[in-house]
Amino acid sequence: MRTLVTLGVVIVAMAAAIAAGVTWSKATVAPKLALDLEGGTEIILTPVPEAQASGQVTSTTISQAINVIRQRIDASGVAESQISSQGSGSSAKIVVSLPGQPSQDTVKLVTTSAQMEFRPVLQQAAPTPTPSPTASATAGATPAPTASAPAAGSTPDATATAAASSAASAAPTPTPSPSATAAAGAGPSSPSDAAYYVTPEVQKQFDSLDCSNQKNLTGGVNGPADAAFVTCSQDGTSKFILGPVELQGRHISAASSGLNILPNGTTGTEWVVNLKLDGQGTTQFAATTTRLVKETPPLNQFAVVLDGLVVSAPAVNEIIPNGQAVISGSFTRSSAATLANQLSFGSLPVSFQVESQQQISATLGSEQLQKGLLAGLIGLVLVVVYSLIQYRVLGFLTVSSLVLAAIITYLVITLLSWLQGYRLSLPGVAGLIVAIGITADSFIVYFERIRDELRDGRPLTAAVEHGWARARRTIIVSDAVNFMAAAALYVLAIGSVRGFAFTLGLTTLIDLAIVFFFTHPMMEILSKVPFFASGHRLSGLDPRRLGVEGFRYVGRGRVVVEPKGAAEADRPGQAWPTKQPAAVGVPGMTIAERRAAARRGGTGAPPDGSAPTPDERPTTEGGEH
Repeated sequence: MRTLVTLGVVIVAMAAAIAAGVTWSKATVAPKLALDLEGGTEIILTPVPEAQASGQVTSTTISQAINVIRQRIDASGVAESQISSQGSGSSAKIVVSLPGQPSQDTVKLVTTSAQMEFRPVLQQAAPTPTPSPTASATAGATPAPTASAPAAGSTPDATATAAASSAASAAPTPTPSPSATAAAGAGPSSPSDAAYYVTPEVQKQFDSLDCSNQKNLTGGVNGPADAAFVTCSQDGTSKFILGPVELQGRHISAASSGLNILPNGTTGTEWVVNLKLDGQGTTQFAATTTRLVKETPPLNQFAVVLDGLVVSAPAVNEIIPNGQAVISGSFTRSSAATLANQLSFGSLPVSFQVESQQQISATLGSEQLQKGLLAGLIGLVLVVVYSLIQYRVLGFLTVSSLVLAAIITYLVITLLSWLQGYRLSLPGVAGLIVAIGITADSFIVYFERIRDELRDGRPLTAAVEHGWARARRTIIVSDAVNFMAAAALYVLAIGSVRGFAFTLGLTTLIDLAIVFFFTHPMMEILSKVPFFASGHRLSGLDPRRLGVEGFRYVGRGRVVVEPKGAAEADRPGQAWPTKQPAAVGVPGMTIAERRAAARRGGTGAPPDGSAPTPDERPTTEGGEH
């Protein structure tokens, strides 16, 4: 009973939260729909190279621009968006489709250009809010990748992967300029002068920044070029105070990934990123590394900032005068290639020109949604009909469980739609329909286990407990397989297929919760009700429907026989089953021989004491003798 009360409290709490959200916030009583069911806004962007950049827009540039836009949209909480490219080469365009009515902030995130900058690191800390400035300078700082000249042949050991950063809000808050915070007439000794650039306001902003909050990872603004900049790592694992810009990304002429080169000219086993700068960039970077190599951590690091987020913050261990650097760390082949692509994108900064912005209708529409819901309703009705035919009154427990699962699923999806921006797509509806069969299968496994225990001679209360112990393992394994399949599909798939995987995984978890916290506790209660305990013919637990009336083998050479002509009316309220023990069969007799003995009156041998005749040794189907 306590379990049922707890489940009821959870359901009421979710419903109350939605009601409160509708009243005082922007929640809705129904889940928001995705682009294929509701329609939305389509924005067509034309990438335009900046005036100071050389070269043209390439497919690589378009791919990186799409990745930046997707990072912004996902971090802002807009779900079920679609981003794709049209055309190729310099005529390529980016098409962004956002469901519903996106806010102006979301549209701004899409259209803002992404640029790369190199800034010195002044402070680095763990992503969570920092208790004090002293702790923020060191606490949680992770070892950084290192940058060295390729002529050195090898790079020092480093354990950190590429760091990343984001602003304290959807866009970083510009910090006061140095001239406004420094003492009168005093200036910074270098871009790494933390005493000059880290003002009390900057420190306060840094301490309060929470990079574990996804909303602080949208990026889109790099901050003032001549002032300190507070931001987070791109993956949300660190936060930084950065100095002024020392090198623009357009000065990167090439970036590639590969295995490191050892001093003897052979290839090593460590994945690194090779960076090459143009003439102006070489001069600026040589001056930067000359200063940073003399600093102590974290002041000896420079941050690579893309779209307002730090994608890497390597430490400098030697002067790099020729503009050819090697960034090493605990890279994998994939992570090294990703960083190289991001650095390559910095070599050709682009801005996005909005070619058109228009409302689009639903790609499928409400008619398809109605057909999907109708298909789900038909499936639900068929499951209900089957349950009532197979389990009679006990089938109503299946119906109640399905209804409760539907209510919880609706509440959870509505909450996610409000709090996380989730939108229900048609593939998501398909996942909900498939869940009907998964949930019904769990009930069938449980009920059939109970019936098996009843056939073995246990009373209903004991059959419920023993059946649950056996069915529980089967249900958990089955749902675990379904959940792993849904998780793998969600991780590997793209687009609307992920909507199907999400709802399939969600309903699998809800199925487990329903079976454990509702179906089983209710079955324990029903086992004590005389209607079910006595095996009423409409209860679904009638012994005659289970095929055990008259006689039954119960193991270890024992056969039990029900009194001939016994009926429920002769034993009202008596716990099922009521049997009379028969004589023990002769050792070595088969099951069929024992049954024959039971039909002869319970003796273990024929009346004349001879061995059973061939007619008394029938062979049943399935190999049972």
